[in-house]
Formats: sequence, C-alpha cells, structure tokens
Amino acid sequence: MPALCRDCLQELDAERRCPTCGSMRIVRHEELFDLTIAHMDCDAFYASVEKRDNPDLKDKPVVIGGGKRGVVSTACYVARIRGVRSAMPMFQALKLCPDAVVLPPRMEVYAEASRAIRAMMDGLTPVVEPLSLDEAFMDMTGTERLHGAPPAVMLARLIRRMRDELGLTGSIGLSHNKFLAKVASDLDKPLGFSVIGKAETDAFLRDKPVRMIWGVGAAGQDSLEKAGIRTFSDLLRWELDALNERFGALGFRLWHLARGQDKRRVTANAPVKSISKETTFFEDTGSVDILDGHLWRLSEQVADRAKAKGKAGRVVTLKLKRSNFSLISRRLSLRDATQMADTIYHTARGMFDIVSNQGPFRLIGVGIADIIEDAAADLSADLLDPKAAQRRQAERATDAIRERFGPDAILKGRSMR
Repeated sequence: MPALCRDCLQELDAERRCPTCGSMRIVRHEELFDLTIAHMDCDAFYASVEKRDNPDLKDKPVVIGGGKRGVVSTACYVARIRGVRSAMPMFQALKLCPDAVVLPPRMEVYAEASRAIRAMMDGLTPVVEPLSLDEAFMDMTGTERLHGAPPAVMLARLIRRMRDELGLTGSIGLSHNKFLAKVASDLDKPLGFSVIGKAETDAFLRDKPVRMIWGVGAAGQDSLEKAGIRTFSDLLRWELDALNERFGALGFRLWHLARGQDKRRVTANAPVKSISKETTFFEDTGSVDILDGHLWRLSEQVADRAKAKGKAGRVVTLKLKRSNFSLISRRLSLRDATQMADTIYHTARGMFDIVSNQGPFRLIGVGIADIIEDAAADLSADLLDPKAAQRRQAERATDAIRERFGPDAILKGRSMR
C-alpha cells in the first residue's frame, strides 16, 4: 500500500515506522498518490498565532473573542477539551473554562499570516480557492509533472513549511472532490492528514451523520431530523423527487452528496458576494447616539475593505440582534453601486431609523452586497442630496491623507461616540 512519511517526505511501502527518520507519522492509502483535490484547514488559527507570538501561552487555554457579551471566534485545543467552541457566547465559554486567557482578535496579524500561507499554496498550484483566512481548497491536477512529486507529497511539504517558517500548523484532507476533501480535513485535527478515496466513498459515508455536510446549519439539521434523516444511509432511502419536494434546491444537493458526488470545481479568484462588518456589545443598548457611532465606524470599515479590493456594492445591508437573539435584517438597493462610507452610512442609518425603537440591541452589522468592480461606482449625482458629491470628494481626500499619514490622521466626530 502506498505510504508517505509526513516528516521527511519519503515515499514508503506501508512501513509502520519511517526507515529514514524513524517517524511514526505515516499516512497510508491505496489511492494516496492518485488523488488531487485537497482542503487545507489551519489548526485553531487565531489562537495558534497568539501562542506563536507569546510562548507564555503555550500550555494555557486561549480564547479569541469579545468581552462577556461577545462570542468566541476561536478557541485553542486546550480550551476545546473543556467544551469551548467557536460562536459560543463568551459567558458560556468562561463558565466551562474559567481560567481561559481571553484575547481580542488581531485581524491585521492574522491576515498577514494568512497571506504568507496563501503564497505557499500558490507555489503549489494556480488553482487555490480560499474560504476564509485559515482554510482553502486546492486542485493539484497536473502538478506532479511541475514539482516532480505527487500532490500528497507536496501537501505534506506545505504543512511542514507552515510549521518551520511560520510556526503554525494545519490539517489536510485529500480526496476526489471538494465535499469529501473538506470532510477529510476534519477527521484527524490537529496536525491531520486524511484521505478518502473513490473506492471507499460509499462505505465511508454510509453510517456517518448528515451533520458532516458543510453548509447545512442548525436549522437545516433540524429539518432533516424531523424527516427522519440522521445518517447518509437514511438519505439514500429517499428518491430525488421526494427530496426536492421536501427540501427544495437543497434536496438535489443532498441526493448527490449522499452518494459522495460533488461536481463543483475548485475555483481560483471566486467572486466576492458581499462585504460586511459587525460588532457585539458588552451590554445591550438602545441609545441612538451610541448605535449611530457604531454605524459610522462599521460603514468606514466596510468601505475600506471595498476600496482595498476594488469592489463596490449595489445593495446596503443592516443587521441587528436583540437581547433574545432574534434578528432584524434589512437591505436596500441603490441606484448606483457604492464603495463610499458616506453612502453606506446614510443608507444604513435610514434603515436603522425605521426599526430603532425595537431595541435594545446586542449586535449591529453593516454591509454591501451585489458586488461589482469599482469602475462603475458612485457615478451619478444625487438630486435629493446635492451635497453628496461634495462629501464623496472629501472622503477621497481623507483616504489619501490616511494612506500617507496613517488611519488616525483624520477622524470624524461621530466615530468617537
């Protein structure tokens, strides 16, 4: 059976221990050197960056997130053993792990580490599809001739480079399609390297829970549960028409995934669908002044990201979460796409004014959607707001000053609320 030492990268013949370096970290599989679709997922990425930068945190439970009213962004594996999970309310995480070291996220630092990892992946294949800062699909088809080694070897080399050069670790899933590659990357975290081959797909999936399906959230799982679908075997008993009738478009996808089929291609430079930012408060608030300050700051952050990406949005979105976790969401289409903080803010503020009396709120978010390239953005004059063009010109001038002298060179009064 083909095998690979993940430490010295020697191709082996199924030995239990590497004869070259003595490592026991051997991955074995009949199709190991034939599969080309991979998913790389960093291990507790934000927390790992913090532990790398502060060795005193090495053996401590580390949680990245907001204060007591926020949620967990990432928890290290020490904290996960105690039951802490991503998206868990912070107060609940601290009950489970009272000695946790809680740190605010440092997104600029995480983004820098992500760019370094992305550069390594780009060196393996031109077909990299990032899902977030810490995970991506890779299509390694045809790269063996380029690198003189099978994809499995190059993926193991990637993880070794991440460890040696960046002080970070990740897990690899290798398979024949995106769905199974992502499933595989979760099988043996952290520091995993798991393979799901074509020949074993049906047997592997048969008794697995359907919650393994990426993108089916809690509500979707509840719907499946009510239909008596808990495992892939349960799904296999349904006809395609019956699944479509019960679950709509999701039914078509479920029918194919139950059989391990996924025809989606790994797509480099997938189009940006939306840009958004949100914040969770330490205490619920219904203060219009306080919420207005957050609206402006979030609008600036969304605009900054849009400008950096060369994008603009035809739709402005507003998200509010009440203290009972119920959501209010609004969206408004614009005449022209925008990337300007002023336009995003005034549009979001108009939507907020309609629902401001439904607070207090624990979360507020702003975004743009229906994304296009920025060349067609903010072109028309606004007859109802003749000063809008003047404010856009001032914002462009402000951007230029901040680019030269730093982000705090100019601040608006409302951003101080």
